[in-house]
Amino acid sequence: MYDRLKGFRDFYPGEMRARRQVTDALERVARRYGFREVGTPALERTEMYVDKSGEEIVEELYAFRDKGDREVTLTPELTPTVARMVVAREQELSKPIKWFSTRPFWRYEQVQQGRFREFYQTNVDVFGSAEPEADAEVLAYAADAMVELGLTGEEFEFRVSHRDILGGLLASMEADVDVRAAIRAVDKADKLERGAYLDLLVDAGLTVEEARTFDDLLAGSSLDDVVAFAGTDRVEAAVENLRAVLDAAADVGAGEFCDVHLETARGLDYYTGVVFECFDATGEVGRSVFGGGRYDDLIESFGGRSTPAVGVAPGHATLGLLCQRAGVWPDERLSTDYYVLRVGDTRAEAARIARALRERGHVVETDLADRGFGAQLSYADGVNAETVVVVGERDLENGEVTVKEMASGDQTTAPVDDFPGDRDRPTYDDYA
Repeated sequence: MYDRLKGFRDFYPGEMRARRQVTDALERVARRYGFREVGTPALERTEMYVDKSGEEIVEELYAFRDKGDREVTLTPELTPTVARMVVAREQELSKPIKWFSTRPFWRYEQVQQGRFREFYQTNVDVFGSAEPEADAEVLAYAADAMVELGLTGEEFEFRVSHRDILGGLLASMEADVDVRAAIRAVDKADKLERGAYLDLLVDAGLTVEEARTFDDLLAGSSLDDVVAFAGTDRVEAAVENLRAVLDAAADVGAGEFCDVHLETARGLDYYTGVVFECFDATGEVGRSVFGGGRYDDLIESFGGRSTPAVGVAPGHATLGLLCQRAGVWPDERLSTDYYVLRVGDTRAEAARIARALRERGHVVETDLADRGFGAQLSYADGVNAETVVVVGERDLENGEVTVKEMASGDQTTAPVDDFPGDRDRPTYDDYA
């Protein structure tokens, strides 16, 4: 008996039924906004991630040398891949480019609630627009997707910030600050005690007093106060852009879900502008459900033309935790419209009926194991068949089949030549 690898999951039919409904909802909303589906490879060159994040990133990857002596890795995220794809065909692609995809990713990291080594995301990205309307459309997509899943504004919130507000505030300090390290500290703030968080800011180059001032500014100041404190064009421009995005988000119906939350940083280095994270509004799911933001420099860093970009990536594991907490996780019970039960040598007629019902778009099962009447009926009950059609030798001699409603146990006969006939969804009530 082999054990499943840590951080990887098996999904049995009931859970896959629910997962499929969630994925379909996320993708259905993306298509409404005109996002087009793309497919991407599971393997990329390791250097693509090392160049962006440094050699230390390899410790978090499923990286190896392949048979062609190339350093490759299972993809840990999508953004570098779609950036590479845009660069490869940027002359041919009409802008803005609006893409989405759903697929697995892999990271070798500590397994915890909502975090696995193989995980699934639906990525939605806009390339080629620096306008606030592009950020707002991504926010609106994310909000509409949540509502499509049955969630309300009482269940989730978007915490919105701007990377240049953080970077500009840090640059306004007199200390020699490692901005990258300080922003990563901000990204971890919710998971740390205040003292440990301040220590990280000090390690990044702030004095203790500056660290406290910085923390207080992010936690309790208005945008006007932040502009006044920094006194720089950089922070003023970032605040102006953040307000423009929030205004545009309000116009497209996402404003009610958005709150300014300057502690939101997003840990990835390529973010450049507005960033946001989705949280459980009740706090029961104690970590970010998913996030997104603007990454205007990434395409150019891959050798392409300067191309602004913004996107979001709902992670299915944490999104599932929120849906379960809110009571909107789809029903995992299996569902079958019809079970065609054979008694005796009736395979040809049973197959005709099953085929006719399937042609009408129904889920239909029939016997594959030469079982008796009782075993077949038990199986039909186990797969939650709504209607059982009994095709028996004696019934056929009389030109009939038996139609049984499983919920009530009621049954009647129907002319075999009139089943299913011209009915789209024949049931017991049609013949009783």
